[in-house]
Amino acid sequence: MAATEGGAGAGSLPAGRSRAVPPAPAPPPRAASPRRRHFVCVCVCARLAAGGAPSRPRPSEMAPQVLSRALVTAKWLSEAVQAGRVGPSLRILDASWYPPQERNARQEFKERHIPGASFFDIEECRDQSSPYDFMLPSESHFADYVGRLGVSNDTHVVVYDGDQLGTFYAPRAWWMFRVFGHKEVSVLNGGFKNWVKEGHPVTAEVSQPAPAVFKARLNTVLLKTFEEMIHNVGSLRFQVVDSRPEGRFRGTELDQGLESGHIPGAVNIPFHSFLTESGHEKSIEEIQEIFREKKVDLSKPLAATCRKGVTACHIALAAYLCGKRDVAIYDGSWSEWFHRAPPRYKVSELKRNKA
Repeated sequence: MAATEGGAGAGSLPAGRSRAVPPAPAPPPRAASPRRRHFVCVCVCARLAAGGAPSRPRPSEMAPQVLSRALVTAKWLSEAVQAGRVGPSLRILDASWYPPQERNARQEFKERHIPGASFFDIEECRDQSSPYDFMLPSESHFADYVGRLGVSNDTHVVVYDGDQLGTFYAPRAWWMFRVFGHKEVSVLNGGFKNWVKEGHPVTAEVSQPAPAVFKARLNTVLLKTFEEMIHNVGSLRFQVVDSRPEGRFRGTELDQGLESGHIPGAVNIPFHSFLTESGHEKSIEEIQEIFREKKVDLSKPLAATCRKGVTACHIALAAYLCGKRDVAIYDGSWSEWFHRAPPRYKVSELKRNKA
């Protein structure tokens, strides 16, 4: 039986752009100005980073169960769901994706998901003309797709996935909304795995959100192209962090069929470094220490890469929690770099050992 509501997308880009809540949960404040919202978020993050929780927050401020605008807890979301707040002002999206031979994300969603959630199909919401996996779609494609999921520019979007690590693809969906100009987007901390483990409700009921109008505007600050990455090899205008496993970064193991290695000057921080054993995001202090150990300066420009622009978004999310909002993602990542960069720009220990 389908749940229905009463209630289409716009934008353009040339083709080829190759929050314990009191009694009932309240959404993140919406009436505040952008400057006020930024101030509240920074203050909360700063207090958390200092080892304490926000002291007696006013109702208009962010509730403790919303760790920052980038993360919400299962408790907060569960209360929102049970209070019947899922609708035009709050949408929940399951952004799961798995290799077809391992799991079927859409089928698993049909069998059980968070009540009121819709399935965000990353296979559909991408540039399907690109030879590389999961490249960003055009503004109009993204706007139309999320509009059909009931997301408007005024919607608070919460994304999650069902990966056993806790979170895998959700940060990619989080970043996609941000790169297309949407600020009210959060990742469910701990993912569906911990949602179920904590005993929160699930359903097989299909949600049919009323279509909404979403206007997308690409924020190029959050995106790096192949040409920009090539130029940076010589100019070193920004730092580069690669989120793949160490063996693939070093070039000692195959990267899903590709010869592995990395971009010259890149630093390796495997994305799972930011996750606890339970699958939750590590504390701000722990995240900051990870960046410090790798000599990554969060006060300077930073771009993240991986194999296909997915786990790189974990770098952007981790940095965001530390207050750095402008980490760019190299969308093509190693998939594109391997095919387009000259041999001298592919660093591999395996090749050096053979030489």
